[in-house]
Amino acid sequence: MKTAVFEKPGLVDTEDVKKPTLQADDDAIIKIVRTCVCGPDLWAYAQGDRKEEHSVNDGHEALGIVEEIGSAINTVKPGDFVIVPFTHGCGDCAACRAGFDGTCDLHTGGTNWSNGFQAEYVRFQYANWALIKIPGQPEDYTEGMLKSLLTLADVMPTGYHAARCANVHAGDKVVVIGDGAVGQCAVIAAKMRGASQIVLMSRHEDRQNLALESGATAIVAERGEEGIKKVRDILGGGADAALECVGMKPAFEQALGVLHNGGRIGFVGVPHYDDHPIGSTFAQNIAIAGGSASVTTYDKQFLLKDVLEGNINPGRVFTQTYSLDDFNQGYQDMQARKTIKAMIKP
Repeated sequence: MKTAVFEKPGLVDTEDVKKPTLQADDDAIIKIVRTCVCGPDLWAYAQGDRKEEHSVNDGHEALGIVEEIGSAINTVKPGDFVIVPFTHGCGDCAACRAGFDGTCDLHTGGTNWSNGFQAEYVRFQYANWALIKIPGQPEDYTEGMLKSLLTLADVMPTGYHAARCANVHAGDKVVVIGDGAVGQCAVIAAKMRGASQIVLMSRHEDRQNLALESGATAIVAERGEEGIKKVRDILGGGADAALECVGMKPAFEQALGVLHNGGRIGFVGVPHYDDHPIGSTFAQNIAIAGGSASVTTYDKQFLLKDVLEGNINPGRVFTQTYSLDDFNQGYQDMQARKTIKAMIKP
């Protein structure tokens, strides 16, 4: 089978490898129907991100068909059409029961996060609870619906997680920082939770227009103090909640700057900084929460239903489609901001 390989910064390629096999009683072998490139994948692509050359690629979102299951699997069967999430929660630990399966107590660190999904088949570990069954088969759905279903493997639940962690509720004034796929989904999530005003910080017209179609009420292109002032002018004061969907220190500082005292930050951008002292927020009474999204929880509880019923359409973040043979172009186009999110058809 073909699978993606990280060759070096600026180059991903495919190679032929053996098809994966069951190795544990709670494994599942999935035939990939759709996969994609995610923002964090670009960190390694652009900079190496301490990633070894010629190693497993980072892709971690997919739709697929269950092909084989281990003896402990009783929730899905061969032939089922499933969302293959980037997380592997158990569904039974205290964290999962509280709705934080993205940081499962039993499957910690790397054991709870996927990679290698840019392939024809994958072995999905801890599969019994984490996989989300979709009614019917791929051919029952339009391409647009398949795109929205694919967002449920990561970016839509991640955008929703930002809004949940910031406790966005009816009437709130919300600022979304980051105009990529997660930021776009955070706009959708803020609207779902009843925000009265949603400001997206974005410098790119295509992304601005998409966010406005999804529920954003204003766009701010400026950054730093100029951007903070403009947001506050639009909102008539500080925001109730800021959704940080980038993972860079300036984005986090922007989030702090747009809030009124007592505001709330939900951060879901994978942090590429580790030097922001929490004590610096003491004088503002800022609440800060965030982390890896609760993909399976949100999908099973409401997001899959909302997509199937047409209440939300997050699939519009996929603006170009590639094959496995040309998916390096997808990385290049995302890095150059020629596409918001690249979908891959194996």
